[in-house]
Amino acid sequence: MNFTVFDTPNAAEIYAAELIAAQVQLQPESVIGWATGGTMLGLYDALRRMDVSFKQTRGFNLDEYVGLGPDHPQSYHHYMRNHFFDHIDIAADHIHLPSGLGNPQESAAQYERLLAQYGPIDLQLLGIGQNGHIGFNEPGAAFDGGTQVTALSDTTIAANSRFFDDKTQVPKDAVTMGIGAILKARKIVLLACGSVKADAVKAMAEGPIGRFCPASSLRGHPNVAVVLDQAAAAHLSL
Repeated sequence: MNFTVFDTPNAAEIYAAELIAAQVQLQPESVIGWATGGTMLGLYDALRRMDVSFKQTRGFNLDEYVGLGPDHPQSYHHYMRNHFFDHIDIAADHIHLPSGLGNPQESAAQYERLLAQYGPIDLQLLGIGQNGHIGFNEPGAAFDGGTQVTALSDTTIAANSRFFDDKTQVPKDAVTMGIGAILKARKIVLLACGSVKADAVKAMAEGPIGRFCPASSLRGHPNVAVVLDQAAAAHLSL
């Protein structure tokens, strides 16, 4: 893992966006793995302001809530359109997200087939959950898993409830790209900001490697750029 720490979240977000821009400029037909969540909002704002064409780029998102359709305001389909895809020149048929509707097992299998067809991912963007999850791979997830349906932990549901009117509205399950699929990416960029991520970052980088911290699996990958602000890096012994 290569660590870069910035004084502010904004500086970290811009730097992570620059890493993605550099990948697309070097290889316009890159396959990019996109992530969602509050951490990524500043990154997408920065990236869409850069002079980068995504016409030849193909994208795969990490996950989607089970039960939410693409037009639901809290679906990740809607998030990506609203915050990024509607503002760039990416082709509509080059955008891939798991379906939250229908049979979730079939959605997971179909997504895994698409990844096999167009992958491996050239650059995978990741955040990290407070419990160390990546994508929606919660503690206990197998390091060699493919796209799957997963039950969200109470920690994740509580953290994501801020995006919903009521905690009871947060879906309990999601279709997520598995850790095995994530680790096939040629390069990984993990962005984390804020003191609430400090314990998870510490566990990922310096704790034991094991299923209790899914992000610790990244220490077995040869090319991981970890981009942090000072608050998220506060517990590291760098």
